[in-house]
Amino acid sequence: MKPSIGITMGDVCGIGPEIVAKSLVAPEVYDLCRPFVIGDAGALERARKVVGADFSITRLDPGAALEGKPSPKAVYCIDPGLDVGDLPYGKVDARAGNASFQFVKLAVELAQAGKIVAIVTAPLNKEAMHKGGHMYPGHTEILATLTDTTGYAMMLAAPKLKVIHLTTHIGLVDAVAKITPERTYQVIRLAHDTLTRAGMKAPRIAVCGINPHAGEHGLFGHHEEEEKLVPGIERASAEGIDVTGPWPGDTVFFRAMRGDFDVVVACYHDQGHIPVKLLSIDAGVNITVGLNGGIVRTSVDHGTAFDIAGKNIASHDSLIAAIQFGVELAPKP
Repeated sequence: MKPSIGITMGDVCGIGPEIVAKSLVAPEVYDLCRPFVIGDAGALERARKVVGADFSITRLDPGAALEGKPSPKAVYCIDPGLDVGDLPYGKVDARAGNASFQFVKLAVELAQAGKIVAIVTAPLNKEAMHKGGHMYPGHTEILATLTDTTGYAMMLAAPKLKVIHLTTHIGLVDAVAKITPERTYQVIRLAHDTLTRAGMKAPRIAVCGINPHAGEHGLFGHHEEEEKLVPGIERASAEGIDVTGPWPGDTVFFRAMRGDFDVVVACYHDQGHIPVKLLSIDAGVNITVGLNGGIVRTSVDHGTAFDIAGKNIASHDSLIAAIQFGVELAPKP
């Protein structure tokens, strides 16, 4: 049987429900998996009308068995019963913010129960979620809390490039300060374990330097590569992981695209985000790796786009890609 994937619809006042509806009429999705929407069935019905999709919706209670055969004509929605399907598009609403959190919480419970093998998330709105009483910076922190995880990392993926980050949403000076040999080793290990669980044998990992030309043996910077990166690389290599570096940032991403490496470890937010978004701004995928229980979460790499919500303008390319990577990275039997 094809793997079951849970797709959370995000904030119902944004573009989440309509990009979900658009994705669920794509035959290639059903070639890969059995998709189950986690969200409000009323919001999905409204989105179905907005995008002109012709499918029926079967509402499932959270405790129900995930039976049936989803198809472009028959969509299944696991609905926690929050009744937020008629909230206005394009408005920050605490009820929608709370619902978006509850959808993710339900997805985690389903994954922990073994009912789904991966979680795919449509965007939530941080302001609405905060107004709804859930004070998290975003999906990653929610998932880490719900799974009691401390050692996790963000991976971005485009069709020819995967990048995993040592640090993300902090300033550059703070990012360099937070990089340690232990964190370097941890992220290399996460990259290796994620890709091997997905079925890749001996993934090739490249670590990007912090300074221009990876410091060029102390010519640039203050020996950050030698102090912060090299010990972690050597530790991972001694354990049999195929990892090399640090490599200069101006060439390592090209080399990965060429096929020399399977994933690049980036040291800070923009170092990793810029090449991925340059390659695939519309179809980039955000992935949380290292969650306890081996839970895989992939996501669109864009926001709720309140300004175009309900207008049938939003592209669903990133969500399709997130579903594809969710299946690819899910642990294999």
